[in-house]
Parts: sequence; C-alpha cells; structure tokens
Amino acid sequence: MASESGDSNMDREMILADFQACTGIDNIAEAITLLELNNWDLVAAINGVIPQENGILQSNFSSEASQATMYGPPSLSEAADAAAGSAVPPPSSSSSSSSPPSSSASAFCPITPSSRHIVERQPRLLNFRVEYRQRSVELVLEEGNTVGEIKQILETELGVPVSKMQLKGWKSGDVSDSTVLRSLHLPKNNSLYVLTPDIAPTASTSKNSALQDSLNQNFLLVISHREAQRDYNLNFPGSRTIQEVKRNISDLTNIPVRHQQWEGWPASASDDSMTLALSGISYPCHHLSVCRRSSPANAQEPTEECADVHMISDSEGDDYEDASEFGVDDSEMFGVGSSSCRKSPMMPENSENETDALIHFTSEFSSRYGETHPMFFIGSLEAASQEAFHGKARDRKLLAIYLHNDDSVLSNVFCSQMMCADSIVSYLSQNFITWAWDVTKEANKSSLILLLKLGGCMLTKGVVFARLLTMCTRHFGSVVTQTIRTYKTDQFPLLLIVMGKRTSNEVLNVIQGNTTVDELMMRLMGAMEIFTAQQQEDIKDEDEREAREMVKREQDEAYRLSLEADRKKREAQEREEAEQFRLEQMRKEQEEEKEAIRLSLEQALPPEPDEESGEQISKLRIRTPSGEFLERRFLGSCKLQVLFDFVASKGYPFEEFKLLTTFPRRNITQLDPGSTLLEAKLFPQETLFLEAKE
Repeated sequence: MASESGDSNMDREMILADFQACTGIDNIAEAITLLELNNWDLVAAINGVIPQENGILQSNFSSEASQATMYGPPSLSEAADAAAGSAVPPPSSSSSSSSPPSSSASAFCPITPSSRHIVERQPRLLNFRVEYRQRSVELVLEEGNTVGEIKQILETELGVPVSKMQLKGWKSGDVSDSTVLRSLHLPKNNSLYVLTPDIAPTASTSKNSALQDSLNQNFLLVISHREAQRDYNLNFPGSRTIQEVKRNISDLTNIPVRHQQWEGWPASASDDSMTLALSGISYPCHHLSVCRRSSPANAQEPTEECADVHMISDSEGDDYEDASEFGVDDSEMFGVGSSSCRKSPMMPENSENETDALIHFTSEFSSRYGETHPMFFIGSLEAASQEAFHGKARDRKLLAIYLHNDDSVLSNVFCSQMMCADSIVSYLSQNFITWAWDVTKEANKSSLILLLKLGGCMLTKGVVFARLLTMCTRHFGSVVTQTIRTYKTDQFPLLLIVMGKRTSNEVLNVIQGNTTVDELMMRLMGAMEIFTAQQQEDIKDEDEREAREMVKREQDEAYRLSLEADRKKREAQEREEAEQFRLEQMRKEQEEEKEAIRLSLEQALPPEPDEESGEQISKLRIRTPSGEFLERRFLGSCKLQVLFDFVASKGYPFEEFKLLTTFPRRNITQLDPGSTLLEAKLFPQETLFLEAKE
C-alpha cells in the first residue's frame, strides 16, 4: 500500500506530513531518510521510530493502515489532528457495507499516553562518528549528555581508558569532560577522532596519523550551479561533513538540501554525515555540480483569513520547504498552529515618540515569541550608540541593530528560533547593546530617522528618509545606508553588528534571516573576537593615556607644592625681616628716647661747684659696670635725686641700675630721693659703684 502511494510525489508529500505529525521529527531530511529506509512504508517507518508497547501501536497501525488502503491517505489536517490525539472519522461511503467498523475509526495515527510523551518531549539526538586508528564507532546521544559520557562509551567500545583518551574534532576547540553537548551548539551529524598520546603507537597508527592530517587539510571545492551558470570556489577543512557543504550551498543558491541534485561525488560518499577527508574526493581540488531536483508543484493556497500561513510549495519559494532546517515547527508549516493568524503590528505606524514605539515593540515581541528574548534598548539610536561606544574602554560593547519586517517569511523563524534561543539571548545580553526597529511599514522605515532627534521636529516622509540615510552614513558609514536602501523584503530580518571606533563606526557584519542558531552564534563570536582585539588596543591606549595624565598630574601637584613651599618660605622670611626691622626700629626709638632723656637730665643738672666756693662740697667717685669711674662734685645740700639724674645722664637710668656704697654696703637707690647727700652720709667724699638690677 505504502509503496504504491510512493509512486506519486503528491502521495509522498502526504506520507511525509503524516510521518512527521505522528513522530514529531522536525528535520525533513531526517524524516525522508527514515521513510526511504523503509521503502516509504508509513507503518514500518513509524514503528521504527516509536517503541512498541504490548503490541498496541502495531495492531492499531495495522488496522489503520488497512483503513488508509481502503479510503486513501488522510489529509494533512487530519494527520495533524491525529497526532494531537483527536478523533477524525474516515470519509463516508455510499454503501453501508463498505463502511469501516466503528472500533477502527478513532484516528489514523493513535497515540498512547506513553507514545504521546515521546512525541511531545522527544529530546534532540546527535549522531557521532568517532574514528580511532582503523576503527570507526557510531554513537547516538541526547544533547543533554556530556563529553565525559561519550568517553565512557568509547572506553567500552575501544578498550582505551578515559584518562588516556583525547577526543578531538570539536569545532569550538578542546572541551572538558563536564561540557554539556547542548552548550556546544552542534549539528545533528558530527565527526570526531580519538588520540592516545600516552599509549605507545603501533604499526596501525600510521593510518590514524594520515587521517588526522587529512582532517586538517583544506579542500577546494569548485561547485558549478548549472541553472544559474555560475561557479563557486569554496574552501572547506577536511573535518567538514558533506551535509554541512550542502547546507552552505543551500544558502548560496537558495536550493534546499532535499531538492539538491548533485554530480561529482565519489561512490564512497554515500553518507552525508561523512567528512570530506573520508569521502574520497580529490585533493586539493575537486569539481562538483548542483541543480534543483525537479518536483511537481504541491502548493496549497493560503486562505483569506490567514494570509501568513504558507504550505510547502516550490512555486512559493524554497524557504518554506527547508524551513525545518531553521527550526520551524510542523504545526506552523502545515497551518495547524494555535497562534492567531492576524498579528498586531510590532510597532505603531508613524510613531512620533521613539520610547513609546520601542516599548510597544518589546511588548509585542514578548507576546509573540515569549519572555525569553534579548533586552532591547529603549531610546533613540543615537542614545544606544552613546551607551555602546562612549565611556571607558573596558565598559564598551558592540551595537546590534535588529531590523524587523513582518512581510518576510523568515521573520517568524528568525525571531522564535534564533533571537529567542537561550545561548543567543545570553550572548547578546553580555556583550551587546541591542536596539530594534520595525520597517514593515514604509512610514516606520522612513521615520527611523526621528529617533536621531534632528531638531526634535516632525519631517515629511521624503526628507525623513534622506535624513535617515545621512545620519546612518555619519554614524555607521555607507554600509548601513546601502543595507537599508537596497535589501529586499525576503532578505529581512537583518541583524547589523556595529563596532565603535575612534574616527568612525564600523559595521562588522550584516546577518540576514536565512541562518541557523549555530551560524548566528559563530558570526556573533567572530564579531566579538574582532571587537575584543580592538577593545584591548583601546584599553592599552587608555591606560597609557591615563598613566601619562597621572604622571602629569603628579608633576603638576609636585610643582604646585614646590611653589607653595617657596611661597611660605618667602613669606616667613619676609615676616622675619619685618620683625627684625620692627625690633630695630623699636630699639632705635628706645635708644633715641633714652638719649633724649639723658640729654634732658644732663641739661637739668646744677652746675658742678668749685672746691674753693667755701660751701660744703661732697666729692663722689662712681664705678660703672664696665670698670670706668665717674667723678663729680656736689653740694652737700644737694638731694639724692640730683645724684640719680647725674648717673642717668651718663647712660645708667635709675630704673635699670642701683647705686651701692662699698663699706658698709648700702643701696643708695632705696633711700628717699628727697634726702640730701649729708643726710645720706655721702660727705665729704665717697666711692660708689653701679650694679644692674635683676
């Protein structure tokens, strides 16, 4: 029955749809391979994928297969409903005798609780081909396993201890045993090889050495696209698989892998998971040709209520057919998804307030694709550039400009599978400032320039678009301008990676919507490597500049302190000189005052009497502290004050010196100045001496 239906491409498409709906296998190439292995026998292929439990699947599928033989294969919607566990009755017949029993009319593909769990929660499986010397081991593991678990399986298969085993061939370089396979973003088919440097080599290791050399060699593939009459010269390492080559050609020619028809592969290249080094192609150059495999159109026109739902069709474009390679869910492909067909716009048309527009964009993005998505910058493009490019070199980031277009068939896949992938979200959040804008409506595309705040006024559409191109050229160069101007709708969405530089910003990469998570991650990491190298140079220059500025500041501070010390020293010297001058002035004034007093006292003294005057004369002899003697005659009736004034007129004031007699020792200055010399017993002569007061 299945082999008869395989005679028609239309029937094979329906069998493929039923098989995917029942098994939950998203990859179309994998589903076709499984069906071809079972000669397009739907029941046998399903039983080969879903484990049998107590014969329930086998018996039910046998009865349903007989119904399918009698009434023809179910429609796509019926198959999808059957996969969800709903009951779909078979087509009615004019004869009651030809009607199937009611017990067998439950569904085309019955799902038991255990099998429904397998379908809904089936983990992603990875295929590994591990080469060791002359042996090859095929492994299938879930992406939740670790590298160490692979080594433990290989230890059993190869007899090589894990401690002496080195597993090579990872695209991301050497990995640790605790690394989870999911974190490596591996393709479905992988080729690895085992090295054992701690084990003595044998004669058979020459083949392993040659294999390692061939894996490290680069092969030049000259691929001729016959329909476009164009040749592609592509370099691939020997570790690249045939499947990866075909996917790259799919990106270049827009021919899905399942529709590619090749010529030039050697007979030994029978498995797409085989590496180029083992495929038997010529080294260093091998010629191939590719064209589109002819297949009849099998399209279902979209309904008026849901214009965004696209069925598999060659006439509508191969992106639909190969969409599973980008992670499209089968329910979306066959139009049985539960999401609403009519979508509200990502951004209101003619948005004047960029903050409100971007808040609306973030809210709509979350409602469509979930809360796990990059954190979009809320603000103008100029503000996002300032946030990413300006500041300390250590704090700078790359700017990711996401341009969304709902009219592109790739937007839903790119947003749901790439932009919402945990690895992509985490990487963008750590290393990028992500800014987004919706260019679905021409008005929004034109009003993008309003975010740059040119004068803060509304501009006409033509002027706005011209200003947009001018500002994009000024901020990011001509690459962004050409991108916004020339890219077509089916090439959206776009992710522009922009790096800030000293003179002008540089666009490192323009990522289109037709990519995969692995390719997107690799391109983001490639841009990050370039940015990191530039950032290290900027950090070095900034550190050197700060060091120079620090030295200059220290020199300026030392010079300022030196000037301050000199100033204080000069001021202290000036104060000291001023004090000395003041003291000198005071000393001079005191001396002048003393001299004036001395002169006045000297002038006020009575004249010295003659010895022959006949009056009582007292002759006094006064010894000074310097050893000199002052002699003078005084009348006996003279008062002591006259004696004191005489001594003061000679420079020995009464306040500073005392006048003493020799024997007996008396202090004359303590006597009453009004008493006479006679009364003081300083008659007729006396020798006195001056002594400074303490």
